[in-house]
Amino acid sequence: MQHAVGSPLPPPHQSGHGWSPAGQHSGPHHPGTPQGPAPHQGPAPHPGSAPHPGSAPHPGPASHPGPASHQGSAPVPPPPPAPGFTAPGPVPHTPHHVQAPPTPETTGHVQLPPGGPVAMPPAPPSATAPDPTTTTLAVLLIGPAGAGKTSVAKFWADHRRVPTAHISLDDVREWVRSGFADPQSGWNDHSEAQYRLARRTCGFAARNFLANGISCILDDAVFPDRPVVGLGGWKRHVGPGLLPVVLLPGLEIVLERNAERSGNRRLTDEEVARIHGRMAGWYGSGLPIIDNSQLDVPQTAQVLDDVLARSIASPPKW
Repeated sequence: MQHAVGSPLPPPHQSGHGWSPAGQHSGPHHPGTPQGPAPHQGPAPHPGSAPHPGSAPHPGPASHPGPASHQGSAPVPPPPPAPGFTAPGPVPHTPHHVQAPPTPETTGHVQLPPGGPVAMPPAPPSATAPDPTTTTLAVLLIGPAGAGKTSVAKFWADHRRVPTAHISLDDVREWVRSGFADPQSGWNDHSEAQYRLARRTCGFAARNFLANGISCILDDAVFPDRPVVGLGGWKRHVGPGLLPVVLLPGLEIVLERNAERSGNRRLTDEEVARIHGRMAGWYGSGLPIIDNSQLDVPQTAQVLDDVLARSIASPPKW
């Protein structure tokens, strides 16, 4: 049985064209009623003539296009609805969802407390041994180049049971790319200024971390013969609660570790020996000193915890 070919889809609605929905369907279809053959594509209807209700307009032959429709002709009204039929209303246009501007309560932004000077952590009761692994601390790890400060600080921060950040002075100092004052090219006012700027930046970062409940460990080569710029500067930048610890292996170990470094982190043997000699001034200063000549990184981190526990119970005078 051959069914009627559906009429072509109407053109999209455009302003100024009176397209009628009556041309969408080819008439009511009753089940069981055979359909006739496809309607003959006759010539285009005369302009102004209304198509028969229920029938699709016949497109004209491609080789004989019909005359253009008369401009201004009124659109043909649709046939009257059947009794009892209620014409559906126009489908309301659903606008695209426009998200309302966020409010401070819905943005998810966390209000951070400002960073202030760090106070000394409270000492636990005498009957309880202090546990530095669960206490929010600010630690300054001091030592010469090749002492293992960065490796120990990273390991210590990675294996704590409370959130802990590692802040390396050399990393922050090397944030300066163009115009970086490399001390290996000669110590001058520019390198001195960049060192001081890096220390102050690290101090600001440490105070912000600590104000938000995150411990931090900083590492720097602080010399005992420059207390105002070195240790005194760190106390000003971070606060009196900063716990300094000196990491000072033997000279042979420092030279060996320095030889394994690369880039501007590697110093000459003469410079390493000079720095190591100046660091020896920490002996007798009252600061805790760890000789990690025979200790690997995990062992040194364990000794660091023991030293910090004693520092919390009896803060060093510095």
